[in-house]
Amino acid sequence: HAGGPTMATARLCVLFFLLSATFGQDFKLKYRSSTKPVRLFTEEELQRYDGSEEGQPIYMAVKGVVFDVTKGKEFYGKDAPYNALVGKDSTRAVAKMSLDPSDLTSEVTGLTDEQLESLNSVFEGTYKAKYPIVGYTASRILNEDGSPNKDFKPEDQPHFQIKDEF
Repeated sequence: HAGGPTMATARLCVLFFLLSATFGQDFKLKYRSSTKPVRLFTEEELQRYDGSEEGQPIYMAVKGVVFDVTKGKEFYGKDAPYNALVGKDSTRAVAKMSLDPSDLTSEVTGLTDEQLESLNSVFEGTYKAKYPIVGYTASRILNEDGSPNKDFKPEDQPHFQIKDEF
C-alpha cells in the first residue's frame, strides 16, 4: 500500500500544473495586450498594402487611422473602382468623394463644412463600422517635429484590433 500517497501527490501536481498553465496563459494575454505598442505605419509601409499583391492585406488610412479593407476587395483590390484610395491616407478623397490623384492625401485644408461632415460620417459609419483598425499613420501619432503626440489615445478608438501580420 506504499504507492498511495505518491499517487495522490502526483495527481495534485498535475492539477496544479494545469491550473497554473491556464492562469499563466490568461495572465500573459492580458499583460501582452496592454503593453503591445500601437502599430505605426510610415507612408512607405502603407504603400506596400495597395492590393497589388495577391494574398497581401489591403490597407487604407482615413484621418490617420489605418483600416484593413481586405474584405472589401471587390471595391479596393487591384483594378477595383476604389483601388486608388488604398495604400495611403486618402482623407481628402473620402471627404470630397473624389478619386482625383491630387485629392489622394491626408491634407484637409480648404475643405468645406459639408465635405468635413461627409468625411466624418463616412469615417464613422463606413470605415470604423465595417473594417478593423490595424494601426495609425505616423502623422496621426506624432507631432510635426517627430515627438509623440500626447493627445493620441489608441484605446479611445473603437474596434481597435492589433493584429500581428508577421
